[in-house]
Formats: sequence, C-alpha cells, structure tokens
Amino acid sequence: MPAAITPPPSIKELAVPKTSMMATQSVDMLNTKRKIICFSDFDGTIFMQDTGHILFDAHGCGSQRREVLDEQIKTGERSFREVSEEMWGSLNVPFEDGFEVMEKTLEIDPDFQVFHKFCIANKIPFNVISAGLKPILRKVLDTFLGEEDSAHIEIVANDAQITEDGSEWKPIWRHDTELGHDKALSIAEARDEAKLKSEDGTIPLIVFIGDGVSDLPAARQADVLFARRGLRLEEYCVENKIPYIGFDTFAEIQAEVAKIMIEDEKKTGGAGKPARFNPRANLWRRVSSKTAVPQYIAATPSKEEKMFLWPNAFSEYKPKTITESVAA
Repeated sequence: MPAAITPPPSIKELAVPKTSMMATQSVDMLNTKRKIICFSDFDGTIFMQDTGHILFDAHGCGSQRREVLDEQIKTGERSFREVSEEMWGSLNVPFEDGFEVMEKTLEIDPDFQVFHKFCIANKIPFNVISAGLKPILRKVLDTFLGEEDSAHIEIVANDAQITEDGSEWKPIWRHDTELGHDKALSIAEARDEAKLKSEDGTIPLIVFIGDGVSDLPAARQADVLFARRGLRLEEYCVENKIPYIGFDTFAEIQAEVAKIMIEDEKKTGGAGKPARFNPRANLWRRVSSKTAVPQYIAATPSKEEKMFLWPNAFSEYKPKTITESVAA
C-alpha cells in the first residue's frame, strides 16, 4: 500500500465551492448507512498559527524562552504537561485583551468554512481535538465562524481557570498523563459512544486531520488520515509508510470525504471495512495500550513515536535528580 494517497488533478477542480455544493447534493442522495465522524487538530490545521504561541510571545514568556521550552519537550528533558504549565503560567493578561492579538494574527484555512457547512449538511459530526485550552478555541471559532456555525463543533480539549485580571492562567487537564490530554482515548471514547447509538452496531468511520507529530496519538485511531502537506505529520507518515492523504486546504478534504462516502457505500453497503481503510489503525486498536507495545514499534523504535504514542511505556521524560532539584 503506498505511503500517500495522492488525489488526481481533477480533485482540486472538484474542491472549489461551486463543485463542493454539487458533491454535497450527491452525497445527500446516497443516504449512506455508515456514520462518519471527523476529528481535527486546531493549531496549524484549521488555523495556520498556534494560538498558544501567539499569546506566549505577546503576553508571556516571549518567543526566545518558548523556543527553549519547546526544545525541552523534543529532547525529553521535560514533559509536555510540565512545560505547558510554565508557558500558560507565564501569561499576565486579561482574557479579552489576550484575544485581541490572536484575532489580528490568526489566519483560518481559506476553505474550512465551506467544508464545515458540508459536514453540517451531511450530518457528519465535526470535532476539534486539541492539547490547547477550550475557552480560547471556542472564542476563536465563535469569532471566525460565527456563534451559530461554531455551535456545531464539539471541542475536545483541556479546560482552564483564568482569573478576571489575567494574573493567573491554569490548565485543567483532561487526563492525568504527561501529555495532559490523551487524544487517542478521546477518539476511542467517541467511537464507542457512536457505536452504542447505532441501531445496527455499525462501527463509525473515523476521519482525522492534522499537521504535526503530536497528532500521532489521535492519528493511530483514524480509518482515514489527512496530513497537511510539507509539515511534520506528513514527513512522519512517509518515513514510517503510514497511509495518509495529503492536503493543502480543506477543499481537498471535502472532495475526498465525498468520494470516500460514495466508495464506502458501494463497496460495503454500510458495513465491513471502509474503502479507505487504514490497516495500521486497526492494528493499533488491537494491540496498543499503556503497557502493550506493537512488535513493529519495539523492533524499530523512534523517539517521537515512543514519546507520543506510548508515553507510559516509553517515556522520554527525565525527572530531575535530588541534587539537580536542590541546585535549581
């Protein structure tokens, strides 16, 4: 199976808004049996910039310190959760004042709004899944999409306590892990819930959209994986021969999802393996856990894969020794 599924040139033509509406109508007429659920990363995927980075650089630790802290995560010197708490704790700005710089700086994917309307029209639940803070993500979506459309998006992220004067920003983590939010667990829970609600017990088709290596925990749960072209998630998929579909804008995702719905209905009649089945997704589901690690990972270990996919089994986090703690 090829590492990437590259759409033919005609797909980009199909992805323009006018044709997208035609695709929406044809999919509506299919009345597909299988439930499709979309999960998407937020920073770098729906929006081109990172919301937290904008805040930290303007009102917190600053870009130089942030880059040092980012490097500490990459090397495993400190956990993502510990570093994030320092970054958020460095902020000293009221929420609304902090949002002003985000509103001026953020750029939304030019075709996301059309894709989101496509999901609404076809009753495809769209979920944002993020390591960020839910109040910030909701405010951004309300502002850029409008509250009516934003209300259709479920946000699966960490919560936060932010004082009125902005003197304290404290993440409220979803899970008690080094990452703070186990994205894989969140998607697995959503799949199980959708299966329970299904009249015939059909397992929903999970679509995940992301850009970075930190999306790997969620990506391993996906049947169909979209990776933004030219960024780390795509590079990782190529390096490890993980099937994915590259994209530049959400228009390409819309055209591909419409095709997948049609193909899946024709090949499965709403049951069985989806047409764009990702074999690694099913393998991960069967064998991955906090203590069990697939043999192919153990045989060819990667620091990034170990750190993000099985943090409890392969932690790269190096806690300080007593001597180091006293010296600090």
